[in-house]
Amino acid sequence: MGFLTPIAVRIGAIEWLPEYLPYIVKVDDGLQKVTGGRVDLLTVAGLPSVTMVIRGRKSGIDRTTTVLAAPVGDGEWLVAGSYFGAPKAPAWVYNLRAAPTLQVEEHGTLVPMTHRELADDERAQAWQELLKVWPNFVIYERRTTRTIPIFRLTPID
Repeated sequence: MGFLTPIAVRIGAIEWLPEYLPYIVKVDDGLQKVTGGRVDLLTVAGLPSVTMVIRGRKSGIDRTTTVLAAPVGDGEWLVAGSYFGAPKAPAWVYNLRAAPTLQVEEHGTLVPMTHRELADDERAQAWQELLKVWPNFVIYERRTTRTIPIFRLTPID
């Protein structure tokens, strides 16, 4: 966590923020483009994140998205399809569910990984790990009637 993390958490808790999500995504995309993918809003905020490359379920084209993540295990990550508590999950969730594998960018190298959507006690435990990284997930959970999906990403040996 960085010194800007507490500020990011306060901003992330603002109730009207989801209305501006498309603009936030565009700013983040622009920041990544200008820096050659080295910097994104999560990095600036001092939050752990992963950049996932997932094959599009309809297009077959690789799609890249950077998301907040909680590191667990040896090179494993937890990611949540919260989308600020929007009624629908982000597109990457549907693509991930349809893809047998994905790649995660680590220090400029693409690492092949498998994924597993968590349920029941395993999901509840992972949720607690994610809350340690981003307490605003509780707010996002209240905003939506859907169950926010959680995935565990594991490197392929």
